[in-house]
Amino acid sequence: MSEPLALIVDDHPTNRLIAMTLLRKMGWQTHEADNGSRALELAEQHPFSLILLDISMPGLSGEETCVQLRQQQAGHQLRIIAYTAHAFPEDRARFLAAGFDDILVKPINREQLQALAQPV
Repeated sequence: MSEPLALIVDDHPTNRLIAMTLLRKMGWQTHEADNGSRALELAEQHPFSLILLDISMPGLSGEETCVQLRQQQAGHQLRIIAYTAHAFPEDRARFLAAGFDDILVKPINREQLQALAQPV
């Protein structure tokens, strides 16, 4: 069985590096994007099982990107996790309504990521 494939989308390189390092240690192959438009392009090219998606990015927001990914990947088993520093209860409800499967609050650690990053 091949390694599951994950995409980390964040406009901050350090945040991408931390998530990619943790996921790789957990057996994932990873790709990265620094904005929502690039994430949409990569999602057309690769069968991702997991996308960690930053909420606050220049250009397309994480919420807008999530909605477009859900439309683009209709019928594909895909977990999209909001990867954000925003953790208020009203934010959580809004993110879930936008199509996210769950929320991972920065700064992340391996235990938090492992709990959410189960291959589908």
